Amino acid sequence: MAALKKVLIATTVAAVAAFFGHAFLKIKRLSLASREMPVKHLKCRYLPNIEYGAEDITILKDGLAFLSTGLHDYLGLPSFSNEPGKMYVLDLLHPKPTPVELQIKGELDLSSFNPHGISVYTDEADDSIYLFVVNHPQRKSQVEIFRFVGEDTLVHLKTVTHPLLISVNDIVAVGPEHFYATNDHYFSPALHLLTVVLSLPWCNVVYYSPEEVREAAGGIQSGNGINISPDKRYIYVSDILDHEVDVFERLDGEQLVYIKSVPVGTLCDNIEVDHMTGDIWLGCHPDATKLSSFDPEDPPGSEIIKITNIISEKPVLTLEYGDNGHELMGSTVAAPYEGKLLIGTIFHKALYCALK
Repeated sequence: MAALKKVLIATTVAAVAAFFGHAFLKIKRLSLASREMPVKHLKCRYLPNIEYGAEDITILKDGLAFLSTGLHDYLGLPSFSNEPGKMYVLDLLHPKPTPVELQIKGELDLSSFNPHGISVYTDEADDSIYLFVVNHPQRKSQVEIFRFVGEDTLVHLKTVTHPLLISVNDIVAVGPEHFYATNDHYFSPALHLLTVVLSLPWCNVVYYSPEEVREAAGGIQSGNGINISPDKRYIYVSDILDHEVDVFERLDGEQLVYIKSVPVGTLCDNIEVDHMTGDIWLGCHPDATKLSSFDPEDPPGSEIIKITNIISEKPVLTLEYGDNGHELMGSTVAAPYEGKLLIGTIFHKALYCALK
């Protein structure tokens, strides 16, 4: 009996050791640990007033850019400030574009404002501009809907919460109160890590409207950036841990049909779409381990990828910017506009670059 007990204990210890060894190697592989850093620089300058990251940036057709800044206390990611987040606007048609802080009016607790992904919807009926902002007060997930008025004011209209909006990362607006949102984890961060190790793709895309809320797409390892094609026909989703961009066709009744996945070879965060060409621009993390264990002497790098002709049989991927973290740490978004490029980060600064 004693011998059997020893065998069972030894077998259990070996199984646990094997599991943790497998888990370590898988996380290392998914994080692209020790990957060689791609390097390609542009002519850039830091945007003034942005000191603690601009996690997401989106640009209207008239060159007006919106920036969400100050994301903190989220999934254990680094942050240099615990102050409430802020929203900025920037006019890319100005000779010297400078971010201007947006004044927020209405019944919103600004002391816990923690903005993440954003999206803009323009109502063609009256040209009203609605800004949708993912917000994480006290580590919760909710969506704030604002109307942009004047030159520097957001009027808070509504806070959206729902049991399906578990861990919202990004959002794409398709109406004044209608949007698709990605969930980047299903359980707590620790349990989510277990689902990753076990290859359980339990994250999803949720469709929200005042009339219905439902899962629009599932089977995603970790949903991150989301955006829409200029013709509104396709939805793009970054599955950051699978190193892919998933393409869905948007059908009548807001049904999403999976079309394909495009491998990107890196951990891509937010997605922006060039309104003129339809090209996909991705802010990416070349090595996620440098984010989770931040070392200022060996900082997380930045990588910007462009995908041309994503719907075709042979999409073309190009590296547009790459840095080892000494110019820019932790890129999350790249927003192009007529030869210009804005690059944002989780917690560092933001760049204004020339593409031509």
